[in-house]
Amino acid sequence: MNQPRVSIIMGSQSDWATMQAATQVLNELEIAYETRVVSAHRTPERLYQFASNAHHQGIEVIIAGAGGSAHLAGMAAAMTHLPVIAVPVASKHFNGMDSLMSMVQMPRGVAVACQAVGEAGAYNAGLMAVQMLALADRGLSERLQAWRARQTDGVPNEVE
Repeated sequence: MNQPRVSIIMGSQSDWATMQAATQVLNELEIAYETRVVSAHRTPERLYQFASNAHHQGIEVIIAGAGGSAHLAGMAAAMTHLPVIAVPVASKHFNGMDSLMSMVQMPRGVAVACQAVGEAGAYNAGLMAVQMLALADRGLSERLQAWRARQTDGVPNEVE
C-alpha cells in the first residue's frame, strides 16, 4: 500500500481485538492505513505529537478506539482539524456503555463521529472513513459504489 490516509489509534494493545475490524473494508477498497497505540491517559505527550502532526503526515481521517474512560477520540479531535471517528470498545465492567457515553457527550465545537460499541462499530468506522475519503476521490467513489452493490447483491430475496 501507499502513504497511509487513515490512522487507526487505540488506547491500548488489547483494543486491537476490536479495532482490527476497521481494517477489513479499508483493505477491500485498497486504502492505506496505519495503526498506533496512543493512550490519552498513559501517553498524553504521544497523543499530542500524533494529533497535532497527523495532517502533516498525510493522514486524512483518524479512527480512535478506546474503552472505559474513553477520552482518546475527543482529545484527538481537540488537537486536529481532521475528522475523528470514535469506536467505543467494550469494557469488562459496563460492557462499553461507559466508553460510548465518554465519546458521544462531546462539547459544542469539538466534533466526533461516534459508532456503535464493539466490532460492528469498528467495521463501520472503517466504512465511514472510506465514505469521507471518497468525497474527493472519484476512483475510490466508484470502488465504494461497486462494493455497496456487491453487498446488496449478496442479500438473498428468500429464506432458504
